[in-house]
Amino acid sequence: MSDLRALHKRLDYFESQQAIRVCINRYMELCDQLDASTPLEELAELFTQDALWEGKGAKYAASFGGYRGREAIRGMFSTYMKTPAHFALNVHFLTSEVIEVAGDQAQGRWVMLQTSTFADGASHLNAARLTVGFAREGQRWRMAHFQTENLFSRPVGTWHSEAPLPVPER
Repeated sequence: MSDLRALHKRLDYFESQQAIRVCINRYMELCDQLDASTPLEELAELFTQDALWEGKGAKYAASFGGYRGREAIRGMFSTYMKTPAHFALNVHFLTSEVIEVAGDQAQGRWVMLQTSTFADGASHLNAARLTVGFAREGQRWRMAHFQTENLFSRPVGTWHSEAPLPVPER
């Protein structure tokens, strides 16, 4: 393989990783603001036409189930698009990223922390392992197989407290 061809291949690998980061980040941004005004079409377009979205493990399989195809995934998310919003506050944090690209397919793995307050005022802390298969359609990377598996979940008190932060004495 020529040096130029090898360089193009390496460049595509790194550009693909970045495009995948942008895709999963946009997904999390849209999930953070799920309400009646969320651009549902944009959210659905982050998935391939025949994508699979699924909750894994006993807790998430029972809570979320699975959805095959962009239309089914769109339908699942449409249930969150109401007034009042299901989430009063919802923030996703991704860490421990690994993205492996092989041609027009890729797999990403993350650990996700989700802090949520619901419309009824209850708050919840969840951690999950995300395993996401991606496929390049044309020039765009989309999610082809989204899996979320619960690591832990628990109800919590309010997120913002006026209590002083515990710091060592000075």
